[in-house]
Amino acid sequence: MNTTLFKKEMKSNWVLLIIFMAVLSMYAVMIVMMFDPKMGDSLRMMAESMPQIFAAFGMLNVGVTLLDFVSSYLYGMLFIAFPAVYIIILANRLVVKYVDNGSMAYLLAVPEKRRKIVTTQGIFLVASLAVMVLYITCLILGTEQILFPGELDTAAFIRVNVGLLGLLVFLAGVCFCASCLFNESKTSTGIGTAVVVYAVLVQMISRVGDKFDYLKYATPLTLFDVDGLSAGDGKAWLMCSVLYAVGIMLMLVGIGRFSRRNLPL
Repeated sequence: MNTTLFKKEMKSNWVLLIIFMAVLSMYAVMIVMMFDPKMGDSLRMMAESMPQIFAAFGMLNVGVTLLDFVSSYLYGMLFIAFPAVYIIILANRLVVKYVDNGSMAYLLAVPEKRRKIVTTQGIFLVASLAVMVLYITCLILGTEQILFPGELDTAAFIRVNVGLLGLLVFLAGVCFCASCLFNESKTSTGIGTAVVVYAVLVQMISRVGDKFDYLKYATPLTLFDVDGLSAGDGKAWLMCSVLYAVGIMLMLVGIGRFSRRNLPL
């Protein structure tokens, strides 16, 4: 990759990353602080009073452990939706925005192959997601050690976050590929947003009741099996591997296409 370009993107996008990490920090700390095994019955009563709403957001079964609690309230929706918005914005900034505003001509004027330039952008996107996931993992583990030492199954929690990164890599692959294929930001952003919204909405509907359970096979978010990963289930690891593989493949498709197509420079 081009290290100069990588550093340039770091300087240009670090504020965006900090903003989203701050939002995730607020939710992460707040949810961990809310944990109280004695509140389990109260939360279950609330869930039973509005089962469809709680189920749609993946909060129907809060469990009795801190891992169950965190998984339900954070990894069911919040830690998917907010990073997805970050991915849509950053993927647009890294490629198609340069093409749309004419700045790509300056990037391609350097003595580097086009493939190397766009590969650097893809690596930066994945690296920033890895930093985000690593940060929230350490934050929750640190908060747990202060408030509830020994309550969280660290190994299981790390497995869940490895799976979360796989899901984010998949979403990044979709948005980055779109950013490489089109010349206008609105088209690329529209496609990335449509895919993310579709995946989230279908998953929410599939959780509402047995009548719509079959819809879980129509969204890639089903491949992120939080319960399976926390239990170390082999099937969950396989589905997680699929997310990583498809995400990387989509990025490679976008890089390959961008390297060969004519650009309106």
